[in-house]
Amino acid sequence: MTSLSVETLAAAAAEPITSAGNTQLGIAVLAGIAVIVLLITRLKLHAFLALTLGSLALGVFAGAPLAKTVSSFTAGLGSTVAGVGVLIALGAILGKLLADSGGADEIVDTILARAKGRAMPWAMVLIASVIGLPLFFEVGIVLLIPVVLLVAKRGNYSLMRIGIPALAGLSVMHGLIPPHPGPLVAIDALHANLGLTLALGVLVALPTVVIAGPLFSRYAARWVDIPAPEHMVPQRPSAELEHRPRFAATVFTVLLPVVLMLMKALVDIVVNDPANAVQRVTDVAGSPLIALLAAVLVGMFTLGRAAGFTKARLSVTVEKSLAPIAGILLIVGAGGGFKATLIDVGVGQMIMDLSENWAIPTLLLAWLIAVAIRLATGSATVATISAAGLVAPLAAGMSSTETALLVLAIGAGSLFFSHVNDAGFWLVKEYFGMTVGQTLKTWSVMETIISVVGLGFVLLLSLVL
Repeated sequence: MTSLSVETLAAAAAEPITSAGNTQLGIAVLAGIAVIVLLITRLKLHAFLALTLGSLALGVFAGAPLAKTVSSFTAGLGSTVAGVGVLIALGAILGKLLADSGGADEIVDTILARAKGRAMPWAMVLIASVIGLPLFFEVGIVLLIPVVLLVAKRGNYSLMRIGIPALAGLSVMHGLIPPHPGPLVAIDALHANLGLTLALGVLVALPTVVIAGPLFSRYAARWVDIPAPEHMVPQRPSAELEHRPRFAATVFTVLLPVVLMLMKALVDIVVNDPANAVQRVTDVAGSPLIALLAAVLVGMFTLGRAAGFTKARLSVTVEKSLAPIAGILLIVGAGGGFKATLIDVGVGQMIMDLSENWAIPTLLLAWLIAVAIRLATGSATVATISAAGLVAPLAAGMSSTETALLVLAIGAGSLFFSHVNDAGFWLVKEYFGMTVGQTLKTWSVMETIISVVGLGFVLLLSLVL
């Protein structure tokens, strides 16, 4: 994975493109973030443009030459897209295959057929977690909402009792588990081990999703007791298909990249010998690019061909999967440019200097920074990218485990209290037919629980590992 190395980050922090003092740099950071926040929230500017202008503003306020600032921004953008762009594209293709082939519906129907009564919220969180692995959050919502509404209506369940577990499963995957864009960019920025981060992320995600999903949904259902809005039930993707993939083949395809990456991490820990033949094989097979590419190629047969897709239909599906991620790639790339600008103007060294006198743990500091940016911009991805750039120099002397936990702390912070400046807030509100107040009492509280509980388990792991 192409990335800025720890040595490069340290060198950039040690030799900034400006000689500004810590006070001026601190003001420049706040000004740069303020520009991004105002452009996104007030002027409704696309996050790509906001991050670009915010990066330029950061350089200007820090007293850096404009040409140097532009160079830092473009270098960071290129490095980030090179590191995660292909992975995001492969994840999008796999998610589209899963949706269009009816594979997602097969998972949903199979699990729901075996879940009754009190087990239904647990079934919903399981469905959302499995489907949420390869899918972007917004796509997952669109895919799962019809199921949530249908189950709530037919089984006479409270909408919140069924909906909150599904949303929790999707959100936890989005914030903590690669190959979602946020975690991938943080791993790239902090030079973390992807397999180890994935393994620890699963450990954090499991108890977090249980608490924020099935357990919290009991209270959410009492606070907001509303029926499923019938007019919001769209046609399911597989309704027009004569065939759809089998359950076992679908689950195998979805979990294949996760298994390959976890296998690489396990072999690296147990064998720990680069010359070993087994480790050489798993290093290649478990690399994010190969793991996701393998899942896509397998999915074309286990999902696409099983659904009766012709070669032309498969080509169209792949083509349609790539168009919607253009905006995501630009945002992620611009976030990488902002991160590089932060480092190059000397902000990393400033944070290292200041943190020497702080009693606050690095994991908590990273979480707080991500929380602040999340509250201001409403974007989990922007919060993750920006926070990772700010704390990257602090990861230079950390072990692989500590760096992985730092990524997870940032991811947890990026999910804190979704409110009116978050597109996901309005998506959930409209699909569930809730008022703003009801959405705050359910969705926003659930996101906060995920963030706080996730941080708690990250801190707990830091004590025992």
